[in-house]
Amino acid sequence: MNFLAHLYLSGEDKDLMVGNFIADMVKGRQIDGFHAGIVKGIYLHRKIDSFTDSHPIVENSKMRLRNKYRLYSGVVVDMFYDHFLAKNWQDYSNHSLHHFVRDAYNVLLKNYFLLPLRARNLLPYMVSSNWLVSYARLDSMQKYFEGMARRTPFNSGMENAVSDLERYYEEFGNEFRIFFPELVGFVEKQGISHAHHQNGSRFQ
Repeated sequence: MNFLAHLYLSGEDKDLMVGNFIADMVKGRQIDGFHAGIVKGIYLHRKIDSFTDSHPIVENSKMRLRNKYRLYSGVVVDMFYDHFLAKNWQDYSNHSLHHFVRDAYNVLLKNYFLLPLRARNLLPYMVSSNWLVSYARLDSMQKYFEGMARRTPFNSGMENAVSDLERYYEEFGNEFRIFFPELVGFVEKQGISHAHHQNGSRFQ
């Protein structure tokens, strides 16, 4: 899963949210530099990734892309699934996407100096361009895939990913709608409570 899903799956816990956000940017013994709540979020992120990577529905999505994107098929599917989460946000939360994202940005910005350097470099761009909301739009997805393609060490072809999303939009959308509730259930079994279906601010 990509940034939006990981933040959503962090529930109400701000430390979990920070850890879930930075997990891919924390390597080896760097984890020892964070307090227990953030470490728990890092491990939650890794559990989410493990569950996702081994799920047969996600594998179906990746198989549709594997011949074209090879090692990057999982990255492309992660982005596709964040698109469907953003596009259909009202199916998963009584809070607006703008409301949720505003609160999430505030949590991350308040912890800015705890973040790894890569995350500190990334976050201002994420906030200024409002990545998490704009995942719902295909034109924004196109821009993000083009940027990712420029940063890969060899020709990934990811600049063409939106064309494949449009071609198989119903198939990817159906796979996401089946898979995501199962992922939410898995996270809740880890003891993570969710308040997405309650009124009021998530991060009091």
